[in-house]
Amino acid sequence: MITDTIKRFVGQLFKSRTQGMQRISREKHGIDRRNVSRHAIKVCEVLQHEGYQAYIVGGAVRDLIVGLEPKDFDVATNATPEQVRALFRRARIIGRRFQLVHVVFGQEIIETSTFRAPASESQETDDHGRILRDNEFGTHEQDAVRRDFTINALYYDPTNEEVIDFHQGVEDLKKRVVRMIGDPQTRYREDPVRMLRAVRFAVKLNGTIHPASKDPLKGMADLIENVPASRLFDEMLKLLTCGHAMDCLQQLRQDGLHHGLLPLLDVVLEQPGGAAFIELALDRTDHRVRSGKTVSPSFLFAALLWHQVDLRWRQLIQKGETGIPALMQAADSVLDEQTEKLAIHKRFTSDMREIWFMQPRFEKRLPKSIWRLIEQPRLRAAVDFLQLRAAAGEFDSVLAQWWMDLANADDASRAAMIDDLSRLPREGGGQAPRTRTRRRRTSPSTPPSDHGNAPTVG
Repeated sequence: MITDTIKRFVGQLFKSRTQGMQRISREKHGIDRRNVSRHAIKVCEVLQHEGYQAYIVGGAVRDLIVGLEPKDFDVATNATPEQVRALFRRARIIGRRFQLVHVVFGQEIIETSTFRAPASESQETDDHGRILRDNEFGTHEQDAVRRDFTINALYYDPTNEEVIDFHQGVEDLKKRVVRMIGDPQTRYREDPVRMLRAVRFAVKLNGTIHPASKDPLKGMADLIENVPASRLFDEMLKLLTCGHAMDCLQQLRQDGLHHGLLPLLDVVLEQPGGAAFIELALDRTDHRVRSGKTVSPSFLFAALLWHQVDLRWRQLIQKGETGIPALMQAADSVLDEQTEKLAIHKRFTSDMREIWFMQPRFEKRLPKSIWRLIEQPRLRAAVDFLQLRAAAGEFDSVLAQWWMDLANADDASRAAMIDDLSRLPREGGGQAPRTRTRRRRTSPSTPPSDHGNAPTVG
């Protein structure tokens, strides 16, 4: 029954929404070919040389038209995944729900997909209408129908520099309107993540969601519960690193879409100082993104969940638990609760724990413990986190700056800074013994980088 509904919807689309293909020249769309990835152009040229259709598609075209720098470039073609893979030395087929080809050029991956066909009886869906497997290939026009929003159904041909537009997406883009292709309720059932994407695109473009596409959001928010946790995490990470994270979270809350994304976020924002800390963390993240710098997911999620970890840590201390073991227990409980809904990757949670566990060690500056801290691979990320806490009034700003100076210093300067501590009164009471601090064997210094060695999102 659900499949029949989808088929009827697709039929209606061809009659009502598709008003004819438009070929838009460079003079009208304004894309400068010099801003397009040369590797994406290469993929298109190779496929076109072999007689296939091939276009740069989706978000990259959207961003180029409005003057933003795309994070990545995707290609759509009528060549099958096997045909694409055969043409490139470094290419692999990935995906189950959507079979794609990753064409690898050094650090850049050009994701290449085959045109999709309308829904068929063989298409696998769940009880709510969400598509589970979709490898039915089709024509260029059919592929445009299957795209989610009109502003994403744009195809750029780097050979003649034309944009092909089936759904007046360029017009919507100029008006900054996010409009679903087809019946919004049906499309949201197919893929509930589209509701989150609608919010993200509208905020990123400083635009609005078309009323027909916005009205169903609150009533269908529960469908997000059916999205796999790993996919939900990926979408949440995109939202938090789009350069407008706080605006996105506020809009999600207004539209009733925030439940299940960060289950503890509402609790944190209701705590005294919680909202201020979150806003400070996201504001700094937004500034990094807008200035073209990388963002560490580990650092970002460590900041979002810190207040809840800190609260539970203090509660355990009041019950008689000891310092670091209590902090470990608090961190485990928060992460266990969080990852039930949002599958934060293990490599990120490991870094988050390291950042959290170093915070108590910054409170006292003892030479031996400082040398041990310097050897920690996440020292810089932990010190950056300390700076965030100091800016929020949680930690002494002068002491936080000392740790930042230490993290930025070379080996000789670090040794001198630590040696100077022996001449100061012992922190926490008493006089430090006037003994020479043992100088450790040094290694060549490396320039400090923001957020340490934590993984980054480009």
